Amino acid sequence: MSRVPTRIDGHVHDLGDGFSVRRMLPALQSRHVGPLVFFDHIGPARFEAGKGMDVRPHPHIGLATITWLFDGVIRHRDSLGSLADIRPGEVNWMTAGRGIVHSERTPPDQRRDGQTLHGVQVWVALPQADAEVAPAFYHVEAEQLPRVDLPGAQAVLIAGTAYGRMSPVAVFAPMFLLDVQLSAGAELTLPLEHVERGIHVVEGAVSWSDLALEATQMAVQSGPTAPTVRAREASRLVAFGGAPLDGERHLWWNFVASTPVRIEQAKADWVAGRFARVPGDEDDFIPLP
Repeated sequence: MSRVPTRIDGHVHDLGDGFSVRRMLPALQSRHVGPLVFFDHIGPARFEAGKGMDVRPHPHIGLATITWLFDGVIRHRDSLGSLADIRPGEVNWMTAGRGIVHSERTPPDQRRDGQTLHGVQVWVALPQADAEVAPAFYHVEAEQLPRVDLPGAQAVLIAGTAYGRMSPVAVFAPMFLLDVQLSAGAELTLPLEHVERGIHVVEGAVSWSDLALEATQMAVQSGPTAPTVRAREASRLVAFGGAPLDGERHLWWNFVASTPVRIEQAKADWVAGRFARVPGDEDDFIPLP
């Protein structure tokens, strides 16, 4: 990864019914930033009354996921029996470890009335020593997350450490994930204790060094120092990063692992039905691609 910020435009994936995600990581410019190996910008999408999101039960290994919403509600269910509606400002942190299955759907009230859905979903690779930990799920309320006031900026620390604060989300390796709102003309210095960094512009327009970034664009950078981010207009961005990974990762479908052999085992386990089912969503699943 370059010490000069490098832009990533991402690729849009149409999931049907007017619902799309923009896949930002992995990318040719950077397969991962710190332990973050996957970054999707969800929507914004408008679901009319009677419609909604239905991501059927599917498996994960070797990672933790964070869902962070700007608008809308998603209902999470998993094979541990967890049931939680995620709303803007709250964190769903799901540790897959040796294996978990979950579904993500629009709750009944929002499906009845319609809603706008907008947010990001991030996958965090677990350190090799923790890749096979027991699966777990944590829901963190908005008021539990640290707020950081900076000149011309307000930030919520979603996960990890930054600016002398620590999120209660139980991460496995040094990282940071911030939701930052910048006033026009404000400047932001990214956390320097993390040597790999990125920003994703959700709304507005910013400059990072000589790089001009618009909404839906990302840039990544590494090194002991970082250029200042300047808001060219009122903007919202997700800032993220962390320590370099302890080795390369293989990504295939919803699986993350340090070896191809582990990926093949997960594929075989899903086909053979060896993953646990999701209580309350037992009768549906996504077949192996």
